[in-house]
Amino acid sequence: MTCAIKTADLCDRHGDTEHFQIAEPAFRSYGGQPSFCGEIATLKVFEDNVLLRQALEQKVEGKVLVVDGGASHRCALLGEDLAKLALDNGWSGIIVYGCIRDTAAIAGLPIGVRALHAHPLKSHKRGHGERDILITFAGVNFRSGHYVYADEDGIVVSSSKLV
Repeated sequence: MTCAIKTADLCDRHGDTEHFQIAEPAFRSYGGQPSFCGEIATLKVFEDNVLLRQALEQKVEGKVLVVDGGASHRCALLGEDLAKLALDNGWSGIIVYGCIRDTAAIAGLPIGVRALHAHPLKSHKRGHGERDILITFAGVNFRSGHYVYADEDGIVVSSSKLV
């Protein structure tokens, strides 16, 4: 889902509340949709994307998958096929605290994707990880059911829907 409101405007209106967080500027935009927002679903994995695929196989309406990949720079958790799967199943965006690959193809897809870096090696397939738990990175606590807003200026998180 494209967000009609900018994160700077959200900060001006809500940035002084205790239920509002701003992520550290560590992420690059890779998807063809520079602004996106939605309800958060969380995932914690390390160099293994089996649960990532399972999550993206679920039909949703405008959710954002937030993935704590442990900031690994040794392989990619997301590639073109999974980004297409996310788009087909109604996800508005994916935020990966780790690496992705197939960046040129993902740039042509109308989905929001943020990640630390690109890496050409695919991940392992062991099925380890946890879903819908509190994850923390970039100075922000991400919880399933909370909301995330991302655009060219940054990423903000709120415990309630702001738009």
